[in-house]
Amino acid sequence: MHIAILTFDGFNELDSFIALGILNRIKKPDWHVSIASPSQQVRSMNCVVIERQIDLIEASNADVVLVGSGMKTRQIVEDKGIMSQLSLDPSRQLIGAQCSGALILAKLGLLRNIPACTDLTTKPWVQEAGVKVLNQAFYANQGIATAGGCLASQYLAAWVIARLEGIEAMKSAIDYVAPVAEKGLFVDLTLQQVSPFLDE
Repeated sequence: MHIAILTFDGFNELDSFIALGILNRIKKPDWHVSIASPSQQVRSMNCVVIERQIDLIEASNADVVLVGSGMKTRQIVEDKGIMSQLSLDPSRQLIGAQCSGALILAKLGLLRNIPACTDLTTKPWVQEAGVKVLNQAFYANQGIATAGGCLASQYLAAWVIARLEGIEAMKSAIDYVAPVAEKGLFVDLTLQQVSPFLDE
């Protein structure tokens, strides 16, 4: 199982790294989580420079693709060189987007007739792309999910784990990363957000 987290220049560290950390709580030989970027190095919105693990073409072949957010998303969706490398298909992949990542899914035509969650800054751009924006942290429709707000990235990761490994594996992963003495609260909140979208 290969999970790619698309991470572009100007990325929000919380979006990419929280999902990366939670998803890597699954310890199986065939479970791999990779940071995917259009260039060998990308710089975050707070000037953290990281090396990609895979490119966007390889990411497009992953079993799961999560699209991270960042301060340059509007520039990214106008970059034909980047967008042409993304070939995502919800019939063969789980696809998720965090905050402004929803704009990338919209521009790829993946949110037709599907509402989305995003951050407040990105909301008008996603609406301009013809997508209804929900006032909630997480929403999924079959194989496509979106989350709004940096810390909602835990819901995207939890949704992926629950879909692929089950509810107990998801609860265990969230329990591991939750604050001491608040683990039950975090697990319950995550279940409340994600479980309505697991019956499909």
